[in-house]
Amino acid sequence: MSAESKGIELQIDPDPRLAAAAGGAARFLGEAAGLSNEELAELQKSIVAACQEAFEHLTGDHPHLNVTLTGYPDRIEVAVSHKGEASPAVGLDQIAGFADQLGSTRALGGVDRVQFETRDGVAVTRLTKYIARGSSWRGAS
Repeated sequence: MSAESKGIELQIDPDPRLAAAAGGAARFLGEAAGLSNEELAELQKSIVAACQEAFEHLTGDHPHLNVTLTGYPDRIEVAVSHKGEASPAVGLDQIAGFADQLGSTRALGGVDRVQFETRDGVAVTRLTKYIARGSSWRGAS
């Protein structure tokens, strides 16, 4: 694959079916990157869980969640963002303890890195899944 990224942007309402759609989009990028079925299932589950947790932070003034999924040659990044309350899409306890719990079966076991930041009143939680060097993108451009 070339160095360019492949991306999907979604703006979703707080509905579990739409969280599942974001998980399906992550699965699509993971399939294109050559992830195993087990890795795909875990990645999908992690994205759905992050979206469902982020729904709790949406307000009447800012009722939508933005999910940006980007496939790079070495990783898949999923940014879950919302305006309003400056809270991460996943609990800070999960972010803080993430390194100690890699490989566990908890909800975020399908990603390798979790980051949180706020920018201009927007809370952004970034979930990253790294791709093994031997994998290659099979998706169409």
